[in-house]
Amino acid sequence: MLLLQLLLLLLLQLQLLLLLLLLLLLLLLLLLLLLLLLLLLLLLLLLLLLLLLLLLLLLLLLQQLLLLLLRQLLLLLLLPLLLLLLLLLLLLLLLLLLLLLLLLLLLLLLLLLLLLLLLLLLLLLLLLLLLLLLLLLLLLLLLLLLPLLLQLLLQLLLLLLLPLLLLLLPFYYYYYYYSYYF
Repeated sequence: MLLLQLLLLLLLQLQLLLLLLLLLLLLLLLLLLLLLLLLLLLLLLLLLLLLLLLLLLLLLLLQQLLLLLLRQLLLLLLLPLLLLLLLLLLLLLLLLLLLLLLLLLLLLLLLLLLLLLLLLLLLLLLLLLLLLLLLLLLLLLLLLLLPLLLQLLLQLLLLLLLPLLLLLLPFYYYYYYYSYYF
C-alpha cells in the first residue's frame, strides 16, 4: 500500500514536472515570438527610413531641377516683369512709410489730447479742493458766529415777548385776584 502511494506521488510529481516543463517551453516560445516580432518591426522601421531617405533625395533632385528651370525662365522671360514688381514693391513701401508717419502723428495727437484731459482733471480736482476749503471756512465761521447769533435771537425773542407779557399782565392779575378771593 505504501508502495502504491509512493508510486502515485512519484507520478504526480512527474506530471507536475512535465507541466512545468511545458509551461517553460511555452514561455520560451512566446519570448521567441516576441523577439521575432520586434525584429520584424525593426526591419519595417529600417525599410521606412530607407524609403523616406529615398523620397528626400528625390525631392532634393526635383527641387534642384525646378530651381534651374526657374532661373532659366527668369533670365529669358521674366526680367521686365521682375522690374515692374520691384517698382511696385518700392511704391508699396513708400505708401507704408507714409501710413506709418500718419499713424505716428495720430498717436502724438492722441497723447496730446490725453495730456490735456489730465490737465483738465487736475484743474477740476483743484477747484473741488478749493470749494471744500471754502466750505470748511464757512463752517468754521458759522461755528464761531453761532453764540453771537444765538444771543441775538434771544434778544429778539425777548423784545418780541415783552409787549405780549405786558399785555397779558392785567389778565393774569385779574385771574389771580378772582381765584384768590372766590
